[in-house]
Amino acid sequence: MTTKRTRVFLTGAAGNWGRFTLDEFRSRADRFDVIALVLPTPGDMSAIRQYEEMPNLEVRFGDLTDYSAVEQCVRGADFVVHLGGIVSPVGDDNPELAHRVNVGSMRNIVRAVLAQPDPSAIGVVGVGTIAQTGDRNPPHHWGRIGDPLRCAHFDGYGQSKIVAEKVLVDSGLPKWVWLRQTGIFHPGMLAIRDPIMTHSPFGGVMEWVSAQDSARLVANLCEDDVASEVWCNMFNIGGGEQWRLTNWELQTRISAAIGVRDVRKWYDRDWFATKNFHGQWYTDSDDLQALVPFRADTFDAALASAVAKNPSLKMAGLMPPWVVKNLFLKPLTVKPRGTMAFVRDNDEAKIKAYFGSRREWAEIGDWSTFWPPRPSRVPSLLDHGYDEAKDPAEWTAADYAAAADFRGGELVSTEADAGDVAARLKWRCADGHEFTGSPRLVLCGGHWCPQCVCDTADFPRQAARNRFLAQLEVYGSVVGA
Repeated sequence: MTTKRTRVFLTGAAGNWGRFTLDEFRSRADRFDVIALVLPTPGDMSAIRQYEEMPNLEVRFGDLTDYSAVEQCVRGADFVVHLGGIVSPVGDDNPELAHRVNVGSMRNIVRAVLAQPDPSAIGVVGVGTIAQTGDRNPPHHWGRIGDPLRCAHFDGYGQSKIVAEKVLVDSGLPKWVWLRQTGIFHPGMLAIRDPIMTHSPFGGVMEWVSAQDSARLVANLCEDDVASEVWCNMFNIGGGEQWRLTNWELQTRISAAIGVRDVRKWYDRDWFATKNFHGQWYTDSDDLQALVPFRADTFDAALASAVAKNPSLKMAGLMPPWVVKNLFLKPLTVKPRGTMAFVRDNDEAKIKAYFGSRREWAEIGDWSTFWPPRPSRVPSLLDHGYDEAKDPAEWTAADYAAAADFRGGELVSTEADAGDVAARLKWRCADGHEFTGSPRLVLCGGHWCPQCVCDTADFPRQAARNRFLAQLEVYGSVVGA
């Protein structure tokens, strides 16, 4: 008797998460076949060449924005694991490209699955980002699915993922899951030398996850015994309590691992933004772990492995700190995207976004007044504007109207069937913009007006009439009221 093999269409196979996912599926070659659609660029070709000997992998070359190429890969698949797309910082520098690829590819996948004889036989795993919820510095550093979506200023990548999430959630597909990925800790991140590093506030937080655990998660979602509660839901991916670090802790633990005694000698304190990034500790990251167990790694082990795979970093620990600071790191800060380039060029919009004002940047001071941040480890919850204890199967128009009112708007639809969380209803925001969205999207996912969410500089004004958004008052100091 021959056991049917599971066929997975994997996008983004040449990326960091994608390569770890290929490794995971290679370890399950007895029951999985993988089709990977790879863009034939030099970088992607070099990465995918490492898997030429993988027995259960078929590589096809093409573009995710080409519907025909996507549909051919979807045909015959049991699962679509969509890891591919444009990420930061490229997506921030070119938001039109991020939208075209990230939203366009999601639309192509949805269309291709719906075109198959039995769409219900295909599970779609879509991937979002922690950047969708934007700046969540203390004291608003705890988050969960359903919190307001409001990307950081200038975050084109996060904006594209908000739209892509809506495409999948309200697609009408019978079997999907959306995963908002947090920061992935992998060996390659220690080799990153990009000015975006200066955007990360020392006082901010992140609940990290390892690349191996992330790969294990998406592979596990393609197994036969996945709980039904997974499907048609949104989840945060996080490593759990031991992976909850402040950005300062991440800096110091990495530097200590490569032999640097005091990382403060590498930087000026005012190089680093104080606002307008992203990162949370999750109150709900254990939900996915409970349904699809995937965690096996510890941060200490992952860090040790990453350092071992980047042996040249040990040289940094042996260099005089002034050499590292002035020859390697300081030049990064004045390149495009670097915070000191914003200051040098008098880019007032970005100075305001990342520091509050030029005066606030000037008042940051030196390391003599710095104290390591210790944000509260007691979880806190934002109000989502409806009775969360009520079973969604019992939701009525009154529940939807209450959620809309909490957001400063109203439910426009006059008919809303009780318990139909997938129905596409019509809503109106405080500014009179009308839009459609399911109760699942709005109440469960935290979505609201797609026009207002794009206007990040206007969030403080919007918050004056939107109690949902107003809970994050700290954001008003990011871009200025």
